[in-house]
Amino acid sequence: MSMDLKDKTPGELEQIVESLSGKKYLAGYIFHFIHTKDAEEIPQITPLSKSFRGKLAGQGYFISRLSILTKLSDKDGTAKYAFALGDGGRIETVLLLDGARRTLCVSTQVGCTMGCTFCATGKLKFRRNLTAAEIAAQVNTVQKDAGRISNVVYMGMGEPLANYAAVVKSLRILNHPKGKNIGIRHITVSTCGLVPEIRKLASEDVHPRLAVSLNAPTDDLRTKLMPINAKYPVAELLKAVRFYQDKTRQRVTFEYVLIKGLNDSADYAKMLVKLLAGFSCNVNLIEHNPYPTCKYAASGSARIREFAAVLDKAGIETTTRFRMGRNIKAACGQLGADWLAGKMR
Repeated sequence: MSMDLKDKTPGELEQIVESLSGKKYLAGYIFHFIHTKDAEEIPQITPLSKSFRGKLAGQGYFISRLSILTKLSDKDGTAKYAFALGDGGRIETVLLLDGARRTLCVSTQVGCTMGCTFCATGKLKFRRNLTAAEIAAQVNTVQKDAGRISNVVYMGMGEPLANYAAVVKSLRILNHPKGKNIGIRHITVSTCGLVPEIRKLASEDVHPRLAVSLNAPTDDLRTKLMPINAKYPVAELLKAVRFYQDKTRQRVTFEYVLIKGLNDSADYAKMLVKLLAGFSCNVNLIEHNPYPTCKYAASGSARIREFAAVLDKAGIETTTRFRMGRNIKAACGQLGADWLAGKMR
């Protein structure tokens, strides 16, 4: 069992407090001080008596923290944080600015097992899942450094739904009114297409926005780009997405990375239109972002406009995502790229 108080929901903290003969309401103070006042040590939770703080510490409870290894800033305002974990692992987190909106792209795993061929993280060795505390701590640490975070997207290193339990727990922690109180409609979980977990998420008591990394309208091409498609083909994936949408009544985002000469033709755009018929959705078109050893090239701006025009004409809301953070390798698909290049070990 984790002894990290940052890894606990308010309900779990109540159980800990009662096990130490404390009043249940003290759990609210613990959660509040950790997630709004950035308490990093038990003695900093001052509403607790000194003796009760001593009980917590004496039982081995602690509050974890993330250490910032580096912070890089792009001229477009994007910031990339590299964090050191307690066991020597490292993750990257990206802060995106868009007017008053401050969106944090958080990681959920050290490395990734999905092996998507257009993604630098997919080339890194998978070490382990992050804890809910380590996911929430990315928000806590960046907010303390750079100001209030308004939106969170689970689109960093790793496949969020492959770390299902910790991700769902972190959603509850970040959404809780006594903590960061980030509205669930301001939190997006992205997935490469883990069908059972999409269906399971639909039955939870928290329903984040769902983003599906699609990237191809046919099984042959999608499997080439994303090996997970061999296990969960496009038709099966879309059934699960429709199930999630029917249960939650939310719009779904489909992400589509445009790769030169591979998946960016007008014909593929027309196939995508047919595939998404009947969905309440929007499509994010993402120009492929390069990384060391990657064999793919980005589609040109003219081809991207042509692809988008087909979707727009069909009435599908389409956004072309800007290259935010590319100069510091913080754009989509680039996290961990510096480690591939040998710049960080």
